[in-house]
Amino acid sequence: MVPARPEVLAGLDHWRALEVRQQPTWLDGDAAAAAVAEIAAMPPLVFAGEVDQLRTRLAAAAAGRAFVLQGGDCAETFAAATADRIRARVKTILQMAVVLTYGASMPVVKMGRMAGQFAKPRSSDLETRDGVTLPAYRGDIVNGYDFTPASRAHDPQRLVRGYHTAASTLNLIRAFTQGGFADLREVHSWNRGFAANPANQRYEGLAREIDRAVRFMGAAGADFDELTRVEFYTAHEGLLMEYERALTRIDSRNGTPVDTSGHFVWIGERTRQLDGGHVDFFSRIRNPIGVKIGPSMTPGELERLVDVLDPDREPGRLTLITRMGATRIGDVLPPLLEASKSFAATPLWITDPMHGNGITTPTGYKTRRFDDVVDEVRGFFAAHRAAGTFPGGMNVELTGDDVTECLGGSEHIDEADLATRYESLCDPRLNHMQSLELAFLVAEELGAGGI
Repeated sequence: MVPARPEVLAGLDHWRALEVRQQPTWLDGDAAAAAVAEIAAMPPLVFAGEVDQLRTRLAAAAAGRAFVLQGGDCAETFAAATADRIRARVKTILQMAVVLTYGASMPVVKMGRMAGQFAKPRSSDLETRDGVTLPAYRGDIVNGYDFTPASRAHDPQRLVRGYHTAASTLNLIRAFTQGGFADLREVHSWNRGFAANPANQRYEGLAREIDRAVRFMGAAGADFDELTRVEFYTAHEGLLMEYERALTRIDSRNGTPVDTSGHFVWIGERTRQLDGGHVDFFSRIRNPIGVKIGPSMTPGELERLVDVLDPDREPGRLTLITRMGATRIGDVLPPLLEASKSFAATPLWITDPMHGNGITTPTGYKTRRFDDVVDEVRGFFAAHRAAGTFPGGMNVELTGDDVTECLGGSEHIDEADLATRYESLCDPRLNHMQSLELAFLVAEELGAGGI
């Protein structure tokens, strides 16, 4: 057993001396301290060996030998942590991964925005309705969505409930991905059903190609027993510092700190200040980490972020998640890609085509247009091809349910349809059909232009 050096342990709390944005305001400090202490005494949610394995997989993606798919809710809720809902999300990601694997002709690293995506940053601390002002909803791990004083109060016991909900979610994910549910042949049969729908006939040819490939594998003696299990990793925005710090443990093999709240954690657009607490803390943990990169990012700021978060230039360490918007990515991303060539680093670039494309309808629904999502993905690929860099993956807010939250797609969801089944408490998600359609479209892009 290798103990952590004293300076390593002390450094893990240096963030407390810095500005830390987007944190809850606990009314009862003692209750908050007790909740954090309870989580700190709990078993880890993920294990250091799994984190190391993911870093190796992401290094392959950064080198152009794999493609990354992150998918899941914008904000998980405790109520949606049911077996059926979790299974539907895992199923959707597996279906998308099969299509992308064929299109890219390379492995797809599968990550769910799951088992920890309970907190959300907000543009304002307060929300006003009909003359009543209350704290904004910051995700189930902080407060409730109902617009009442009791619900919107920041409750530290929700931190503990978040831990237990994450643990039960992880338990189901591991069962689904290791117990035969992920069998390649079964997952592909689900996609055949999708392509057979008259609305999706344009993808039938690609589905048939995948079908022939699966049958060829069987004829060639592929070990389908091995293909009934898949690697599946969890990811979330590491927003609540007390929660992340409480779940950070010292790896007994090498004395280094690992945030065991998830395999992969990222810093959001609102908390990536170079002198802020989030960047400082993330620079000290061994997990592979991500940073959201919006249109305000400059080449100079990007280089400084890379220097702080990946000083040793370790492959698989740093993922840059671009969220530019469909109309801006063609102008904003190319200079960043060109500048990154001089950093002596190998970051993984993936696209988040969701957050830069939000709109609000006249009836008050937050939504996104499916075509804008597709256009941003295509712009991401085009920029990388022009720069000679590798477009390594995509991060998509999605659900396995048949919600009506994003406009368009083969189902032609329009503004009138949004009220039919709009369930998100934060940002709109692609539904099951739209998610698969996106995967087929990206597979076409990969097959046509290569990556």
